[in-house]
Amino acid sequence: MATVLAFDVYGTLIDTHGVVTELEARLSAVGRGELAVEFSRRWRDKQLEYSFRRGLMGAYVPFGQCTREALEFTDRSLQTRLADVDKEHLMAVYARLPAFAETSTALERLARAGVRCVAFSNGTREAVEGLLDQAGIRGHFDDVISVDEVKRFKPDPAVYAHLRHRLEVAPGDTWLISSNPFDVIGARHAGLHAAWVRRSLDAPFDPWGIEPDMTVPDLDALAERLG
Repeated sequence: MATVLAFDVYGTLIDTHGVVTELEARLSAVGRGELAVEFSRRWRDKQLEYSFRRGLMGAYVPFGQCTREALEFTDRSLQTRLADVDKEHLMAVYARLPAFAETSTALERLARAGVRCVAFSNGTREAVEGLLDQAGIRGHFDDVISVDEVKRFKPDPAVYAHLRHRLEVAPGDTWLISSNPFDVIGARHAGLHAAWVRRSLDAPFDPWGIEPDMTVPDLDALAERLG
């Protein structure tokens, strides 16, 4: 039984592709609405790439800046020529992305079972608090722990050490819950337990020889196993 579950936010609790509808509307205005899904995918991929690159360079900026720079890159890459007002609108939408459908009920089940849960994110505390509040799930978490507190990004070992320090819990009693394989591998490498939320059956796990302790298709299945 896990002592603490530390939930990744973007892509695990919150649907980063919840921006597709707004993207389609804004891109349709420039005759490129068919690119909405691809735009969303590239935006997310570049956002993570920028955080990795900045981490390696020791050039930390808040995650929101990585998101904004990735949006600009994607616009240039796909030659969609979005207006500045459209980009500002999309950034505002990103700040209120929806939770996955089962998130709230799964967290409620874990709470009833007495499981301690925290949010653990690349986003700043302010950004994550806002996301969780608007999704109606902030009350399920004892705390919000941000990498911004150490100016590093996942999967830097320093962020998992910071998580353990904040929780005051032994590594073996801490579980990371994430849909991102790089995050799961980073946590396992740092000595934590980790569950991979495999939201797509087509998603492969990195063949590094470091496996998750548990793989589940969604958070309901996680609550069934750990609740």
